[in-house]
Amino acid sequence: MNSKELAAYITEQLSELEDIRNIPMMGGYIFYYKEKIFGGIYGNGFMVKITNSSKKFMPDSIPEPPYEGAKPMLPVTILDNRELLQEMVVSMFSELPERKPKKKK
Repeated sequence: MNSKELAAYITEQLSELEDIRNIPMMGGYIFYYKEKIFGGIYGNGFMVKITNSSKKFMPDSIPEPPYEGAKPMLPVTILDNRELLQEMVVSMFSELPERKPKKKK
């Protein structure tokens, strides 16, 4: 599955949640929930930010950086479990940082 197909699959898995969107970025995709970044597709698959919730929902996931020099993230191990995946994203929301305002030019 290429990253475009994977992005479509993830979007479908999360389709019951409102305000899910993704944007293509450097060959992968960044995923937003209510305008907060929660994860993305990188060379090694779909990964989410490390929060108490993401660790609780995926205790078997081992943190790794999505690319060289990046902060570690958790590879998603529950991608095929639609309900669990949606529950995790919703519970991660309050633990995610606010989006930084864009600087005016």
